[in-house]
Amino acid sequence: MNVPFSGGCACGAIRYECHSAPLAMLNCHCSDCQLSSGAPFASGVVISTKSINVTGSPKEYSVRASSGAQTTRSFCSNCGSPLFTTGEAMPDFTSIRFTTFDDQSDFAPALDIWTSSAAPWVCLNEELPQFSQSPSPGTQGQK
Repeated sequence: MNVPFSGGCACGAIRYECHSAPLAMLNCHCSDCQLSSGAPFASGVVISTKSINVTGSPKEYSVRASSGAQTTRSFCSNCGSPLFTTGEAMPDFTSIRFTTFDDQSDFAPALDIWTSSAAPWVCLNEELPQFSQSPSPGTQGQK
């Protein structure tokens, strides 16, 4: 993916620029991502929180994830665009929804997580590693 990359919400009230390459590109099928995206899964990139500069003031909503850790989702209060996810479980990292990128052409998910919550009609790419929940560092895909 080309660095830096940038993006923002649909109405332009919130913009961001990221100065490091993503650590991961993924699809998350957890029930919280389904609810917050209004779709069967949410796709995004994981980056170091220090590498992102945000202009504007996203609204935040926090929930307890199935792990028990708090997860905070940021979105535009004007247009409702979902933007970022942060969490207690991995406080130094932020997930950015790929649909907010100015250039989405480089996005290529490398894994699917929380497939245990995937809708039964979702067609998973069998070539990608799949994890029934969140993967632990150094684990292989688990169907």
